[in-house]
Amino acid sequence: MDEHRILLIYLSLAWLVYFGLHSLLASPASKDWVARHWPRLRPGYRLGYNLLALVLLAGPVGLFLIYEGPYLWRWSGAWAWLANGLALLALVGFLHSSRAYDSLDFLGLRQWREGRTRPGAFRLSVWHRFVRHPWYSFGLVILWTRDMNAAGLVSALWITAYLVAGSHLEERKLVRELGEIYERYRTRVPGLVPRPWRYLSREQARQLMEEGDQ
Repeated sequence: MDEHRILLIYLSLAWLVYFGLHSLLASPASKDWVARHWPRLRPGYRLGYNLLALVLLAGPVGLFLIYEGPYLWRWSGAWAWLANGLALLALVGFLHSSRAYDSLDFLGLRQWREGRTRPGAFRLSVWHRFVRHPWYSFGLVILWTRDMNAAGLVSALWITAYLVAGSHLEERKLVRELGEIYERYRTRVPGLVPRPWRYLSREQARQLMEEGDQ
């Protein structure tokens, strides 16, 4: 077995371990375990989780960066303009949709500072009117519009699989936290791929957020 193939196997294993730990630590069971054994640390759980996720990412990313195999495809000419244009639009959409989130809450700083664990408010950006997980959708566009070698393809496939599976796991958490209001939202808006016949008008989105505040 050649060196490139061995490295790709290690890369797959690194992504599997990373995503497995990421899901395990995000589970309610892990949070409840910390709350039972170290209740004073529970408000800082999300902050610690995000920091640990960032540190552990060094494993698969490091293996990806040291891979020196040939490219499977590289965009050129009009295709490069299209690919990079889509990636740029996705990045702009990603940044714009982040306005719907409380950044301090997302990072876990607010929970740690205020000593609370309650969920944040139900908020929808313009992009949430068309897909329930715009960050994931934009991330997939950026991911698949890059030049791709074997390590990139392996990483893209694992990341895509995890985002699809992770979106379903996140849905369960949001239903538990937000209840009926999120159930209604979920029946009217697709998860990752926009569909012209399923979206919320601006007024419908505003009404849902107002009901979520009640």
